[in-house]
Amino acid sequence: MEGLLACHDRMTAGGIPPVIHAAVIAYGFVFLHPFEDGNGRIHRFLIHNILSLQQMVPHGLMFPISAVMLKAPEEYDRSLEAFSKPLLQVIDYQLDEMGRMTVEGESAPWYSSMDMTAQAEALSEFVRRTIEEELVQELDFLANYDATKKVIQDIIDMPDRLIDLFIQLCLQGNGKLSARKRASHFDFLTEEELDAMERSVKDSYLQA
Repeated sequence: MEGLLACHDRMTAGGIPPVIHAAVIAYGFVFLHPFEDGNGRIHRFLIHNILSLQQMVPHGLMFPISAVMLKAPEEYDRSLEAFSKPLLQVIDYQLDEMGRMTVEGESAPWYSSMDMTAQAEALSEFVRRTIEEELVQELDFLANYDATKKVIQDIIDMPDRLIDLFIQLCLQGNGKLSARKRASHFDFLTEEELDAMERSVKDSYLQA
């Protein structure tokens, strides 16, 4: 871990491209696997943190790269296995009945000069999808929300929290609010008002 921290400091001072920096440190951390639990979550946090520290992501913007990675589990796993599978072929280890690994002999040399090409390529692809697909979808959702909210406000004046709830429940129901949810959350509205509000959600979000 001391070596990983020193590597982080050198890359920060040396102006290494943010994606390369994030790949080396975040994947390096998860390969070292210093904790019994939570290594994967910290690994993904490090990606967010380094991209932010290196100012690749504007301050205050949530860059949803974790969502993109978790939507592609097979590709994510391949980026991990590009290091772990070859390593298992060259080290001696035992697994106990609980699946815990004990490495026999010296393994440090395999971690001192890791080839992170596959991981950097994978992270670059996840970054591309985040920018070109995930963020575009989120911006479209927000734009549709603003348009839908305005139409609903023209139909009935009610608090933003109820508008948010209506849109959320309506989207969960593929554009329709169940009779139970109509009665439990929006019994103060007429059937005509609810029908018009449902149409506004369908028009904004569910058009082919």
